[in-house]
Amino acid sequence: MSRKSLVVLSGIVGGLTLCCGAALAHHSDAMFDHDSTLELTGTVKQFQFTNPHTWLQVVVKDESGKEVEWSLEWGSPNQLGRQGIRPSTFVVGAEVVVHANPMRDGSPGGAFVGAKFADGKTVGRWN
Repeated sequence: MSRKSLVVLSGIVGGLTLCCGAALAHHSDAMFDHDSTLELTGTVKQFQFTNPHTWLQVVVKDESGKEVEWSLEWGSPNQLGRQGIRPSTFVVGAEVVVHANPMRDGSPGGAFVGAKFADGKTVGRWN
């Protein structure tokens, strides 16, 4: 390999290394309180089975009876598909009990942990 080719190749590898660091940083889950788990009972509004992460939207009534939409982040469609999770797993309008690690800032969202449906079926981690 010529010296010029080696310099170009080193530049490409160095540039890719810098890009990879930024890509990994976007996958931080520091915004979730993993020491706390909430149990939410509500209605499925939407299951977004899209990359890079899936999202479950659940409408939950708060203490005053007001409906609040919770956004729960889960794994990638590829990862979940290998576990048998499909876009049809969460049916719009279905009643569901969800366990989630809440957002540290108190906003209505979190990291999905597990869910239990009215028929007793569970997905994710359910204790």
